Amino acid sequence: MLSFDGLVAVCVIYVLFLFAVAFLAEKSAREGEARWLNSPITYTLSLSIYATAWTFYGAVGSAARSGLEFLTIYLGPTLIFIGWFWLLRKMVRIGRAQRTTSIADMISSRYGKSGGLAVLVTVLAVIGTTPYIALQLQSVALSFSVFARPGALGAPDTESTAIWIAAGLALFTIVFGTRSLDLNERHPGLVSAIAFEAVVKLAAILAVGIYVVWGVADGPADMVARIEASEVAQVPLNGARWLGLTALAGAAILCLPRMFQVLVVENSDERHLATAGWAFPLYLLLISLFVVPIAVMGLSLPGTGSNPDLYVLTVPLSQGQDGLALLVFLGGFSAATSMVIIAALALSTMVSNHIIMPLWLRATRHDDPMTGDMRRVALMARRLSIAGILCLGLLYYRQSGGADALASIGLISFLGVAQVLPALVGGILWRGATRVGAALGIGAGFLIWAWLLLLPNVAETGGINPAVFSEGPFGITWLSPDTPLGLSATDPLLTAMVLSLGLNTVLFILGSLFSFPSPLERLQGAQFVNVFDHSRAVMGWRGAAGTADDLLIMAQRILGTGRAGRLFQVAARAQGRDGDLPEPTPDFLAHLERELAGYVGAATAHAMVVQITGAASVGVRDLLAVADEAAQIMEYSNQLEAKSEELAETARRLREANSKLTELSVQKDDFLSQISHELRTPMTSIRSFSEILMQSDPVDDAARARFSRIIHDESQRLTRLLDDLLDLSVLENGRVTLNMAGVSLSDVLDRAIYAAGAEAEAAITIRRNLADENVALWTDADRLAQVFINLISNAQKYCDAAAPELEISVISTGQGVEVDFADNGRGIPARQESLIFEKFARLDTARDASGAGLGLAISREVMARLGGQLSYLPGPSGTRFRVRLPAQALRAA
Repeated sequence: MLSFDGLVAVCVIYVLFLFAVAFLAEKSAREGEARWLNSPITYTLSLSIYATAWTFYGAVGSAARSGLEFLTIYLGPTLIFIGWFWLLRKMVRIGRAQRTTSIADMISSRYGKSGGLAVLVTVLAVIGTTPYIALQLQSVALSFSVFARPGALGAPDTESTAIWIAAGLALFTIVFGTRSLDLNERHPGLVSAIAFEAVVKLAAILAVGIYVVWGVADGPADMVARIEASEVAQVPLNGARWLGLTALAGAAILCLPRMFQVLVVENSDERHLATAGWAFPLYLLLISLFVVPIAVMGLSLPGTGSNPDLYVLTVPLSQGQDGLALLVFLGGFSAATSMVIIAALALSTMVSNHIIMPLWLRATRHDDPMTGDMRRVALMARRLSIAGILCLGLLYYRQSGGADALASIGLISFLGVAQVLPALVGGILWRGATRVGAALGIGAGFLIWAWLLLLPNVAETGGINPAVFSEGPFGITWLSPDTPLGLSATDPLLTAMVLSLGLNTVLFILGSLFSFPSPLERLQGAQFVNVFDHSRAVMGWRGAAGTADDLLIMAQRILGTGRAGRLFQVAARAQGRDGDLPEPTPDFLAHLERELAGYVGAATAHAMVVQITGAASVGVRDLLAVADEAAQIMEYSNQLEAKSEELAETARRLREANSKLTELSVQKDDFLSQISHELRTPMTSIRSFSEILMQSDPVDDAARARFSRIIHDESQRLTRLLDDLLDLSVLENGRVTLNMAGVSLSDVLDRAIYAAGAEAEAAITIRRNLADENVALWTDADRLAQVFINLISNAQKYCDAAAPELEISVISTGQGVEVDFADNGRGIPARQESLIFEKFARLDTARDASGAGLGLAISREVMARLGGQLSYLPGPSGTRFRVRLPAQALRAA
């Protein structure tokens, strides 16, 4: 076993080798010679920072304690990369299109480049990641204490070791992460070092697994038997916890700042995702392949210690395999340091861009904005942020005293950063998401997570247990973390997950529904949701008041003199202004803002351009970016309105049809009653008087004549009824034969009045203008007279005036002849006007009148066959019908 100073020497040599790898990679990247840096394999290996010391050491400890539950930590990311690959691709495309530098920058950009929302996400990310950084420091410190034996330098305690480790990691991150400001926040040196460490930790875990299966056990068969006999196989599966932890791990792969850094920010080619889609799940499979065998062997072998999280290291040590143990130590060291480096880099970018730089701009707002070196301020802010973040992790580690279970700390951290998931995914998929909804959801979820998990964990690891946690604030027990909402939860993690993410999502949706997004939010929302359509869309500006000189000075303070000069030179050449500065056009301002966003974040860049130009970032041209959205909304609204009107019209017609059917049903019943009466009455009379005439007792001649006349009249009555029915059937079926001839309208009216008996009975006074009736027609006189007879007879029967009158007026027009029949009665009720031409329809005013209700139906069919029309003219009083004869009838005559 190595002495402590020997182990330190090995670590120093390993770190120096990483320095060399990073340095050569950056040099090759600047010279454009290292194509392997821009390869999908390097990109996939950089994603391995998901497998931190928590998975390298803690997965084995989790298997020893909870059986196969550790697999959920790998299942979540695997399902995301395989089933939700489209979401990852969309995030990468948005990151490249918007020049986002962190997850806080992406969320801020989506919701109108909100600085306040960026600060909220940054604070949440720092607090949520701090326990995880402490976990990495703890794992390395514990591995030092387990592996090394006292030597010349002595073996310091784990706390001192953690301090030195934190200092070394801070130095490495500062050197290779903040040497300069980069447009896309890409760090090829760091990425290459992380990729190399990914190979080391995978090789280490595979080497231990192979040694355990074939070196300690007698091969796979013996290993399977050992697993079946161990307590690991006896742990029951908890379906709810499996589902919850899988979902939590899937959310973490999207929301962890370090994963966002390597997945989105460090991505140099979107096509690399296609390889990562299968290669990264394969990496997770390989690194988890021997977890259970190592855990089983650690539980069964003597000398492995009481901490299952260290079985990966103690199993080879217990068997005297110092070389293998050293490789394992370096693998664990790689897993921890790679995570801390990338996490510190990502968090420092967020803290610098969204907290320190805005505060510095606010503090110097009264100074000359054209003075000062902002590049130096930004770099110093990031370096101080890295140191501060590692100090926070170290303080948390010292406060906790080193918790036994690494997995529990990792899950708490996962749930903390997962609080941005609804705002992140909702903003990418839903154009209606707003800044208010995102802030409400993230804020509420963060508070619930901190109260239910973070604060109790800090208090417990610190050896304190305030009464407020057990009894609840102000004695309200249902607010206690032990019994939230009165629930006696057996699994605090799942309870906190459901409550925090559940309320987070609900408030996000409600806040978005009940708030209205600003124009900039609408524009950004359209570009995010439709990123594949608007990847090249730019944010327009209008009303720019600043000068190109001011913009150039500001750009030089951030981009540097060389890059700013080239940027302005290219823009001036594109505008045809060689040798001069470009005009601050909307396109140029948009391009400049996007360049600055790659250095200081979207929200800060936007605020700086606004400060210099005094311009607004929403103009007419900007609306083109959401034209599809607006068109879809308007089209959908128009469709809904048209459908609504169509449904209203259909409902109205259905009501009318229902009312008409109801009236017809009543009329049908009336018709059946009436027709039975019309048939039964004459038949009864015919039968009765026929029987009298057939009696053996003779009747006198006068009685016989009277009875015969009654029989004859009733027979004619039946004949007329049958003729009407047959006539209507013939007319409707189109089998009628018309006898067309030249006639005079006056003669046809005379014939109709005489046939109706109006003059003989003097039941109604008829008024005519004979001069107007002197019109020659070519028509069927019998059929036309039939129509006139019906109208005159109806006026006689139904006009209820004290002195009934019928006025017949004739009007000749260019379109034909119109003959109006108008009486002076009360007229037809409005609700029954639509029924007067229906077969068998009888009005309420005709209950006592004879007839079957076929006259008007027959008359309408006759006029249709004659090429004319019979219509009812509603008026304030009386009943008016109009018979219209076509012009052809006049010309033919």
